[in-house]
Amino acid sequence: MTVTFDKRKSDFLAKADKSNIGDWDKRIAGLCEKINKSKDYFTLSSCSGRIVLLKNVVEKKHGLFAFRTHEKLKLSELKKELNKCKANIVFKQEPFILHVACRDMKSAHKLLLNAQKAGCKHSGIIAIADSRVVVEIIGSESLSLPIMAKSKILVNDGFLKVLVDESNNRLARTWQKINKLQKFL
Repeated sequence: MTVTFDKRKSDFLAKADKSNIGDWDKRIAGLCEKINKSKDYFTLSSCSGRIVLLKNVVEKKHGLFAFRTHEKLKLSELKKELNKCKANIVFKQEPFILHVACRDMKSAHKLLLNAQKAGCKHSGIIAIADSRVVVEIIGSESLSLPIMAKSKILVNDGFLKVLVDESNNRLARTWQKINKLQKFL
């Protein structure tokens, strides 16, 4: 028996939140709600963008995050978190990302055109299976660099300040793209 798109949508949206933070990311919730109200789409996962300190490990596992925020960061906050770390650490600022199940190729194409108008040029179809097409919409604002090795911060405070300012500016740009996309839908 083939499961219809409408049944998949209903079942998926009825499930409990399985995200790491256990709740809606407020900056992207309005966009997700708008998408989920459409008959042709439903959201599979979302993140409005974040700044993280990752333990430099090869595989994903529990305890990978030394620190995570979905808000702008202050230099004092970053330094406080780095002083707690006793590992090799990678600093990452990540853009917003959204995975959307689409009813068909026509609706996926329409969503991708709107994503491109909003400035999300690296978006595309990532799967086609069982009565749905999955689109990934992602911003391009990101930074990633090793910041600690052998429990020592590798850069000075001046560099940390530039890093915080640049990451905060990139987060603001990614949030603007979320707002633009919400208006285009």
